[in-house]
Amino acid sequence: MKSIIETSSKKWHVVYTRSRAEKKVYSDLKAYDIECFLPLKKQLRHFKNRKKWVEITLISGYCFVNITRKDYDRVLQVNNVVSYVAFERKAAIVPDKQIDYLKQMLRQSDFDVEVTNNNFSPGKKVMVVEGPLMGLSGELMEERGKKRFLLRIAAINTVCSVVVPSEILTALPSDN
Repeated sequence: MKSIIETSSKKWHVVYTRSRAEKKVYSDLKAYDIECFLPLKKQLRHFKNRKKWVEITLISGYCFVNITRKDYDRVLQVNNVVSYVAFERKAAIVPDKQIDYLKQMLRQSDFDVEVTNNNFSPGKKVMVVEGPLMGLSGELMEERGKKRFLLRIAAINTVCSVVVPSEILTALPSDN
């Protein structure tokens, strides 16, 4: 009975894409009716004679897919998909909660979201209690006098961060 549950339940995985092919992979996955998520953010780009708002990928080289075991090989057949992000030869699974938090961070426009691969030391566990990020829990880090709210995506060793006022944060009990 357990194997039936495992093959039918969807889990979020991360796939490597070819360089600068994230949007193409995303559209191809959608065409194959595979649920996927590509974090994008709008950025003002300055060209020689004009300025233009463009959507850029927040985490370059990666695309998230929500699949069952049955769709595992179908994803690898999509053009420009290189492989799954794997640990110990098994495709890494990203918790639903982290994907939901990332989507919520991208939906708001009050704070600018930044992504880094720096390995920040674990900070104090906090939860956002008001504003567009209300309900998100993550870590607090102080950098140059500014409070940064961090969301770690361990599967790809990436940290998404936003600068937030400390008044909208509350400390969570530690897991000692």
